[in-house]
Order: sequence, then structure tokens, then C-alpha cells
Amino acid sequence: MTSATAAGATPVVANRGAITACVILAVIMQALDTTIANVALPYIQGSVSASADQINWVLTSYIVAAAVMTPPSGYLANRFGRKRILLTSITGFVVASVLCGFAQSLPQIVGFRLLQGLFGAALVPLSQSILLDIYSVEERGSAMALFGVSVMVGPVLGPVIGGWLTENVSWRWVFYINVPIGALAFAGVSLFVLETKLDSKARLDWLGFGMLSITIAALQMFLDRGEQLNWFSSSEIIVEALICASAFYIFLVHTFTARNTFVNPRLFLDRNFAVGMIFIFIVGITYLASLALMTPYLQTLMGYPVVTAGIVMGPRGLGTMACMFLVGRLVGKVDTRWLLFIGLAITAWAMYDMTGWTPDVSQWTIISTGFIQGAGLGFLFVPLTTITFATLAPERRAEGTGLYNLSRNIGSSVGISVVTALLTQNVQINHANIAAYVTPFNQAFGNPAIAQAMNPYTAAGRAALDGVVTLQATVISYMDDFKLMMVLSLAAIPLVLLLRKPGTPAKVDHSAVME
Repeated sequence: MTSATAAGATPVVANRGAITACVILAVIMQALDTTIANVALPYIQGSVSASADQINWVLTSYIVAAAVMTPPSGYLANRFGRKRILLTSITGFVVASVLCGFAQSLPQIVGFRLLQGLFGAALVPLSQSILLDIYSVEERGSAMALFGVSVMVGPVLGPVIGGWLTENVSWRWVFYINVPIGALAFAGVSLFVLETKLDSKARLDWLGFGMLSITIAALQMFLDRGEQLNWFSSSEIIVEALICASAFYIFLVHTFTARNTFVNPRLFLDRNFAVGMIFIFIVGITYLASLALMTPYLQTLMGYPVVTAGIVMGPRGLGTMACMFLVGRLVGKVDTRWLLFIGLAITAWAMYDMTGWTPDVSQWTIISTGFIQGAGLGFLFVPLTTITFATLAPERRAEGTGLYNLSRNIGSSVGISVVTALLTQNVQINHANIAAYVTPFNQAFGNPAIAQAMNPYTAAGRAALDGVVTLQATVISYMDDFKLMMVLSLAAIPLVLLLRKPGTPAKVDHSAVME
């Protein structure tokens, strides 16, 4: 049994281990699905007949849905009961996972991934709140460390498990694996977690929530479909842009003129919080977008089997986990801004190294650079969260954490869409630029071996030439994307100077309320 306790009281600890295990399982299940599908994307692409840019909708649809539904999870728990919402989320997530495994077309799997994201959004915040309730103040540090590890298990195990399942069974099992995990989590929550008191007076700003959701969905459709439809030459893209702009305008007007809005604009008067929102948006872009690029790079350009691709991507998560433990000990002893600077510098260096990659790069280089990139992320996560909320009033932190996670998820989905669109566009541009030098009069054709294998006067020779040009154009396009993420990491470094030291009170009237 467990129950909510008063501040400072020791919570009831009966069955605490079982409660901890079942909510941690729910968190692992949700975190695993963020990355487990990455290595299976080329196989899913073939099964549903999708193009290279379309298949990334499998990733972005999940992230966007989770981003939209994370902020209202607290309201739903208060209004309908935390246990009831958690059980509903687990059930819906597992059912949506099975449907993803059954999917036979691109619209089906994207739609079912949307359902996965919608149901999975509440799993992490509600599980975290349960752990905070059942552990005393003195024990919460250890509980949150365990919680942090469970969140990071996904990036570590996701590519490895996903690769093994895809290679030895089927890509559909990267979704079916959620069934036993979800069943155990559901049983544990049903047996050991008690329901919280319902608050019938809880209210949600449905207009603000609706307009923000429409803004995010329209923006994502605009980015995902833009390259395929040639941007503003398509009436669909124009309509999506107008819907996005209109909904965002209504959201802003409503936010600044109404009472008790979905987003409290006074939150952004806190400088650390405002800068932290920008920071985590950039972190979202550089982390998951780079993962989305690595999968086709390893499997398509380098010809890695799916298991090998998963194994060489796994150390990235290990680097993150190791440095999160290290930084957890340094926070409070070292200026947090220095930790952020180190994290951004390490991330930028890893991206710089990746700009020089070719399909001949060694496995050790991929593993070591991935570990270093993960280490940079480990230096960013804990100190960034700490300093973002250091000067925010305690009564506003719950709302702030929802927006903080929203910014990270939007950054991830936008980043994946942008780098994929740029990759597709740059391949075409680079192909045209390189092909301009491929003429029958090029001196390279004086080499008998080249002239025989790539004779521009024969169909087979022209096909071979086109394959070489396309390969080179694709490699350069990947370099351009890695360079963009390097520049973003470097551009974020000056933001460190805008942050106040933790513990320095912000010159903001935190007690003020919206009139």
C-alpha cells in the first residue's frame, strides 16, 4: 500500500519495492520506444513502401503526440485519478504497439505511432510523481537517480534490442516486445498502487491546449511534407502554414489576455527558464536527429547488418549514462554553467569529427565518437535541468517541467524533419554539381579501368557512373547535416552567459499572479 503524504512526513513503505519496479517498467517501456524503432526503419520502409523522407514520420509522429499530451497529464491525473490514468496509458500504449506491429501501410503505422505517443506521454511524469510520493525527502535523491537510469536505458538498449529482433525475428517484434513489459507493469500498478483523491474542480484551458496542439501538428505536417511537395508550390503546404500561423496567433492572444491559461506567460520572465527552454530545444535537435541520420548511414551507405548497426550505436547511450552519474556528483561543487559549456563543446567536437566521415570509417571510430557525443549530452541534461528551474518559484515548477519537456520533444521532432528534408534536397543539389564534371572529355576516362567500367556511351556505364555520383552526393549531404548540428551546438554556447548562477534570486515577482 501507498498513499500521498504530507510534506516532511515519512511515506508508507509497504510494497514500495514492488511499486518502484512496476512504475520503472512503465518508464522503460516508454523510453525504449523512442529509439528501438530507429534501426528497423529501413526494413519498415520496405514493408510499407515509403520513401526515405516519409519513413521518418514513424519517429516524428510518436514524438509529436507525446509532446502534445505531456503537459495535460497532471490535469488528467487530478481529475480522473492517477492510478486510473496510468493503467489507461499502459493499456493504450500496449494496444497501439500491437497495432503498429500489424500495420501494412505507411498511414497505418504512422497513425498507430500517434496513438502510442498519446497514451505513452503520461507514463513518465505519473511514474515520477508516484516515486516522489512513496519515498521520504532523504531517499528521493536515490529514487530519482534510479528513475534517471530507467529513462536512459532506452537509448542504450533500444538500438541493440531492436537490431537483434529485426535480424532474427521481424521488425514487427520491436513493437510486440511491449506486450510482456506492459502486462507486468499493468499487473503491478493494479495490485500495489492506491488511487489518489479526485479533484472534481480541476480545470484545463481547453482553448489554449487545443490551439497549441493544432500549431504543433500543423508545423510538423508542414516540415514532413514540404520537401516531398516542393514547399510553397503546393496548396497543401500553404494551407498547413496558414493553419499553423493562425492557431499560434490565437494561442498567443488567448495566453496574454485570459485568466488561468494553459501556459502562464510569467514563467518566461524568469531568465534561466526562458534560456533553458531554448537550450533544451537545441539539445533535442542534436540528439535524436543525429540518431535518425545514423541508421540509414550505417545500413545503407556502409552496408552494416541491422544487428551490427544497433551494437555500434549503443555506446552513445552508455556515454550519456556514465556522464550523468559523474555530473550528478559535480552539480553544486562546480559552476553549472561550466558543465554546460563542456557539454556543448564535447557535442560540437563529436559533430565536427562526423563531418569528416566517409563509408570507409572504422567501427571503432563510430563507437568512440558516439560515446563522446553521448558524454556531451550527459554533461548537458542534469545541469541544464538544475539551472533552468533554480530561480523559478516552487509553485510554478510543475507547469514549467511540462513546458520544458514539450520544448525538448518539439526540438526532437523538428530536428528529425529538418535534417531529413535537407538531406533529400542536398543529395539532389550535390548530384547536379558533381554530374556537371562527368563528361566524355573528362581526363579520368583516360584510365582504361575506369573507361571500361563506367563508359558514358553505354547504358551500363552510365548507370555505374550515376551510382558513384549519387553515393558521393549522399556522403556530402550527410556531412552538411552533421555540420549544421555542430554549428547549432556552438551557437548555443553564448547562451551560457545569460544564465544566472543557481541560488541567485531572480529579480522577478514570483508571487504575482495573472490578473
